[in-house]
Amino acid sequence: MWLRDVIMLPIQFNRVLPVFRLFSIPLLVTASLFSSAQAHAEIEVLTSIKPLQLIAAAVQDGVGKPAVLLPPGASPHHYAMRPSDVRQLRSADLFYWIGPDMEGFLAPVLEGRKRPSVAIQSLPGLTLRHFGEAASEHDHDHEAEHDAHDEHAHDAHDDEHAEHSEQAHDEHDDLAHEATHAQAADHDEHDHAHRPGSLDAHLWLLPGNAVTIAEGIAQDMAEVDPANAERYRANLSAFKQRLDALDKRLSQRLSETRSKPFFVFHEAFDYFEAAYGLKHAGVFSAGGEAQPGARHVAAMRERLEQAGPSCVFYEPPVRPRLADSLIRGLPVTVTELDALGYGIDASAGGYEQLIEDLGSSLAECLESL
Repeated sequence: MWLRDVIMLPIQFNRVLPVFRLFSIPLLVTASLFSSAQAHAEIEVLTSIKPLQLIAAAVQDGVGKPAVLLPPGASPHHYAMRPSDVRQLRSADLFYWIGPDMEGFLAPVLEGRKRPSVAIQSLPGLTLRHFGEAASEHDHDHEAEHDAHDEHAHDAHDDEHAEHSEQAHDEHDDLAHEATHAQAADHDEHDHAHRPGSLDAHLWLLPGNAVTIAEGIAQDMAEVDPANAERYRANLSAFKQRLDALDKRLSQRLSETRSKPFFVFHEAFDYFEAAYGLKHAGVFSAGGEAQPGARHVAAMRERLEQAGPSCVFYEPPVRPRLADSLIRGLPVTVTELDALGYGIDASAGGYEQLIEDLGSSLAECLESL
């Protein structure tokens, strides 16, 4: 009716048309902005741990920034989720976690999630390792299996160490006592058992696996956000090129340190070691479920003595108190080796920084021996 009246009455038409045009311009601009916002809407990507966030950030660079569930210093093995964590988990468009061999606490929570969740350890094309695969990996002083014995029981084995002085025995007993209490004080970091045959879930420390993970993430993002598919593919290509260049640099530097002995407090670096031809000489802690007893601690102290100048690496944020007792009086350097990327910004180059920092920390200590 309104339009018919405007056509029949030229005077009214002349008056209404400018008003119509006036209102139509902002409407068109608003519609255009809304359409543009939809085309470039940031998808919500959430990862369980920092290393996966760093890989996802390389793919999502320029489009958005992925979030991470676990706060710095939290154990990925038994994190106690807060209600806000559950809400964040359920609202994310895409969620990535290593899998039940790393973040076992997540399995029951994910049952109520409606959107895509990806267990990275199940991705095809990954190179996976299992604890105890190689004969050398059994060389971790499995005296820890005897930790059911208390210190008094270990005192009965003095005859097995007759070559040691009574003073040495006292030192070993002190170390065992300190180990029992120090492990509990170290915030239960990585207290899962590395049972022979179980999956080594620290798979992100192999650069080749990081590429496979990034490929899967890029494909998922392109499906959820097709408007930015080309950007994700371009970011993936750039990520591969940067990793390839980094791999060559690290290979050259670390090749000169392969004969240098080093020990670790947590068997978390096998993927990285395998990539660059390294091998730790021993593991000081067999995991939180098996506290190091007197025989285990004494054996590790003896191996340090036999190794001579060497490096001992621990994972941040806490330096194990047992470390100082183990190396007392020995030509050993204790330093941190960060497998999770504490303090690294979730940017396009974050994962490369994690790997480069890892390689540099290893090289700097081993080169100084």
